Amino acid sequence: QVQPVESGGGSVQAGGSLRLSCAAPRYTSTPNCMAWFRHTPGKAREGVAVIDSAGSTTYADSVKGRFTISKDNAKNTVYLQMNSLKPEDTAKYYCAAGWVGCASVLRDRGSGLPYWGQGTQVTVSS
Repeated sequence: QVQPVESGGGSVQAGGSLRLSCAAPRYTSTPNCMAWFRHTPGKAREGVAVIDSAGSTTYADSVKGRFTISKDNAKNTVYLQMNSLKPEDTAKYYCAAGWVGCASVLRDRGSGLPYWGQGTQVTVSS
C-alpha cells in the first residue's frame, strides 16, 4: 500500500473539535511535504494545511487560528487538530504526501503530490 490512510472524521456540532490522523506508509524516502485538503461537491479542492520535513507549517486563511497540523515522525503520522468548527468546514478531508516545494502546495491545490488517501468525512451541524 502506498496511499496514506486517514481517520478521525465524524459529525460534530458547531464549536466542537475533531482530530484527523493520516498514517503514511514507509516510502523509500521520507516525503518532505504532507498536507491536508478538503473537498465539497461542486467546489474546487481547497488546501487546508501543510507541514514540511522541518516542521514548518502553513494554513489556509479560512482555518488559521482554529486548525493545527502536526506530525509524529516515529509513527509516520500527521494530525490535523480542528477546533471551533463551523458548518462551512463540512467536507471530505484528504491527506496527501510528496516531494515538492511545500510553499506552493496549498495554492496549487496539491498538484504534484503523488500520494493521496481515500478521505474522511467531516460534518459540522449548526
